[in-house]
Amino acid sequence: MIIISGWISVDPDARDAYLRGCVSVVEQARASSGCLDFALGADLVEAGRINVHERWESEESLDAFRSSGPSDDQTSMVRDAEVLRYQISGVGPA
Repeated sequence: MIIISGWISVDPDARDAYLRGCVSVVEQARASSGCLDFALGADLVEAGRINVHERWESEESLDAFRSSGPSDDQTSMVRDAEVLRYQISGVGPA
């Protein structure tokens, strides 16, 4: 299992527009084979922060989805980011 977790920082006035621009990405990810969860959301404390959470069955399923990245407009809105990838092994339902 692969977990992607972290945050993206944009100008506070641009956060809602950034998230609206991500709706189709979230829909595409959730419809992708191997996607267990995919969420982007406004932080409750920091006005320009967007929290990132993804969970994938495998590296292969993540790589297949990642064949396209964010648009240039979205990339130019990002001021800072810390998004990390974690590989989890030996985990299953309790």
